[in-house]
Amino acid sequence: MAKTNPFTFLQQVRSEASKVTWPTQKETAITTAMVFVMVALASIFFLLADQVLSFGVSYILGLGG
Repeated sequence: MAKTNPFTFLQQVRSEASKVTWPTQKETAITTAMVFVMVALASIFFLLADQVLSFGVSYILGLGG
């Protein structure tokens, strides 16, 4: 593997970082809000799925009363 001196490496890093398309503040805010909404929906879904499965297992095993 070829050795690159630190100065050349930093130049290459700066060059590659300038090619990155950074999101705007609005895009970041919208994406963050979408993530929070999806987390909330997933939490509700898994809560309901857990409750249904818990009820079903309790009913099948006769522990439900």
